[in-house]
Amino acid sequence: MKINITVATQQLDLLDEQGQLIQQYRISSAKNGTGQRNGSFCTPLGKHIIRAKIGDGQPINTVFIKRRPTGEIYTPELSQQYPKRDWILTRILWLSGCEPGFNRRGSVDTLRRYIYIHGTPDSVEMGKPGSIGCIRMRNRDLLELFGLVHAGTAVEIIA
Repeated sequence: MKINITVATQQLDLLDEQGQLIQQYRISSAKNGTGQRNGSFCTPLGKHIIRAKIGDGQPINTVFIKRRPTGEIYTPELSQQYPKRDWILTRILWLSGCEPGFNRRGSVDTLRRYIYIHGTPDSVEMGKPGSIGCIRMRNRDLLELFGLVHAGTAVEIIA
């Protein structure tokens, strides 16, 4: 399996070993565009892998902070209580860069920037940049993807 994410079309493609399309998903990447630097709040480009899969077995809309479930389940009412939260829901696919000096190590390290593919509230628009660096997906789409990939799956993010 391989994942290709195209920022220009706000699309994630899941491919099989022969490069044949298995599934397509709409996503939302960073509102600041693409970029590698720590603190840029941009979506990093290049070759990555899924370093860790987090949240297996948790209920849909589980809220995560620092990759840990908080015990909360997202609701619009909870959102009103915490209007400034960047909601990370349901599952996390934590990405690690594979290109030293470009998206790995130093001030451009995707893993240390905590860049994920993660779930988001259903009210968040897909197909339009809006995150602070991560790749947001619909929770049901993410559940499906989470079940199809493993740690070590290749992920390439292109502009």
